[in-house]
Amino acid sequence: MNIVVVGDGKVGYTLTASLSKEGHDVTVIDNRPDTLRNTTNELDVICIEGNGVSYAVQSEAGVQKADLLIAATSADEINMLACMVAKKLGAKHTIARVRDPQYQQQMFFLKEELGLSVVVNPEQSAASEISRLMRFVPAIKAEPFAKGRIDLVEFKVKENSPLDGVQLSDFYRQFKVKILVCAARRGEEVFIPKGNFIIRSGDKLTILAAPAEISSFFRTVGTFQRKVRDVMVVGGGRIAYYLARQLIETGIHVKIIEKDEKRCNQLFDLLPKATILHGDGTDHELLSEEGLDKTDALIALTGIDEENIILSMYANSLNVDKVVTKVNNARLAEMLAPMGIESVISPKEIAANRIISYVRAMTNATGSNVEMLYRLADNKVEALEFRVRESSRCIGVPLKDMPIKDDVLVGAIIRGGACIIPGGDDVIKAHDSVIVVTTMNGLHELDNILKEKE
Repeated sequence: MNIVVVGDGKVGYTLTASLSKEGHDVTVIDNRPDTLRNTTNELDVICIEGNGVSYAVQSEAGVQKADLLIAATSADEINMLACMVAKKLGAKHTIARVRDPQYQQQMFFLKEELGLSVVVNPEQSAASEISRLMRFVPAIKAEPFAKGRIDLVEFKVKENSPLDGVQLSDFYRQFKVKILVCAARRGEEVFIPKGNFIIRSGDKLTILAAPAEISSFFRTVGTFQRKVRDVMVVGGGRIAYYLARQLIETGIHVKIIEKDEKRCNQLFDLLPKATILHGDGTDHELLSEEGLDKTDALIALTGIDEENIILSMYANSLNVDKVVTKVNNARLAEMLAPMGIESVISPKEIAANRIISYVRAMTNATGSNVEMLYRLADNKVEALEFRVRESSRCIGVPLKDMPIKDDVLVGAIIRGGACIIPGGDDVIKAHDSVIVVTTMNGLHELDNILKEKE
């Protein structure tokens, strides 16, 4: 596909790298020559210097022949205007990054009037991911599929866990829960485990099941912790705002520490049920006074990665039950697990995943389309939700007889609202939703899981 990306910042660059890796022809527009020079040196893309809302600049970038324009600058208004110009020029689809809560309240109107295909809010999506982690405290990552009927959860097997030494083929017999272990990470190795795989402490497992089954599983293996009731958030940006709204709706008390007095006043008006404190969240005396050691969860959301990491290490030293860390620098994020910082979120990666999911749905054939894409295990594993169309070659064939590629697992089938953890005799039917977990990259349709005919 021909794709134009307006904005070469954190989100824009992450998108460009992902789309280029998937084989798309990408053109980047930005008005910062140094930034574009770095992108040109690192990626196989075309870069054009100029204003992304300019008719002339977009024409030079070939927007009139583009399948998709993605506006990912830091300014909502520029993104919406760039998409409007692109639609006038003839771009088939447009995606805008829109973050301001005021625009979120009128998003349906804006999408209709501006002809936007998708609106992406990285901060709101990051808040939703953190909120889900509050449901499953032992989880490193948690992602819903099939409209919340099934969850994909990654967690670490602790020392002396009853899971240590268990062979997967004996899993159900021992724990009596309907879950599927669909990916395992041991050290640097990530793979789809077979029945003879033996779980060891230190492994990071990804499980797929209905939410109630996952809660039951954590109770059974002794990792279930009490419900989160109090959350301390350091950093009062947009993620903190969206997160506080979501948590307060579920009955969780939220305390936000923000060092900018003006922003504190804004949050005080926007979030009357939250506790807003003006202060430096990196001051350990302030954190102690506010009861960090007694809170259920610490969410580090300042604008500086290093501050978030130090805050998280301090919270871990106080044995806070749940610690979530916002980190934008991918290189830093890779170093955190050995330091005990497991739950790391990156708004730009979350936004990229959603857009990649949409792009794959656009590029697929007539078989089945990607409804959702989620990456885990440092992006080495993909979980995809496909909607099965009547033309798919996977329909009606028992899974045990289906020539499925290595390193691909059919994790769940959603049919008529029911969640099926499939066995060898189960079949896929038209209009099912199918969850596939794989270490392969670039699955665009369900039929891609099948081996090529000889």
